[in-house]
Amino acid sequence: MSYVPRLKEEYNSKILPALKEEFSYENTMEVPRLKKIVLSRGVGAAIADKKLIDHSIEEFTTITGQKAVQTISKKDVASFKLRKGMPIGVKVTLRGYRMFEFLDRLITSALPRVRDFNGIKPDGFDGRGNYNLGITEQIIFPEINIDKVNRISGMDISFVTSAKTDKEAKSLLTEMGLPFKKK
Repeated sequence: MSYVPRLKEEYNSKILPALKEEFSYENTMEVPRLKKIVLSRGVGAAIADKKLIDHSIEEFTTITGQKAVQTISKKDVASFKLRKGMPIGVKVTLRGYRMFEFLDRLITSALPRVRDFNGIKPDGFDGRGNYNLGITEQIIFPEINIDKVNRISGMDISFVTSAKTDKEAKSLLTEMGLPFKKK
């Protein structure tokens, strides 16, 4: 018997039938699914200090359990002293079991640790069924040792779904447990 994440099990047993009934889909393959979660961070100060990229890669790897990659600049920008090919950010793309495990940890342990938290903004949808969430501090994740953090910085989290509309995507993410603010 192989391991199945708790959230994936819950998706297959409860969320999938609920969404199928809510939007009256005939086929289960029409039901929206979570395709991937992308975590990214722009490290603009890495132009002056190259070690900031290494710290960000280490933090992302600790948070997600998957090795992060550095993103490089695509063109020269003289006003920022930026040259083509310089590392300026970090990203991680999660799919499969790691995606469900990260989402479970985000919902159950990280988001409740945000100061004055009363839900995430429901206006982060892009019109095509994807949701973007910005986090201001990486120390909300319990995996991060606060003593070893050299700089407080945020990250962007993108939830890519197979939903056609924002309404379907919001319903999917709400069923999965993301706590949206009530209007």
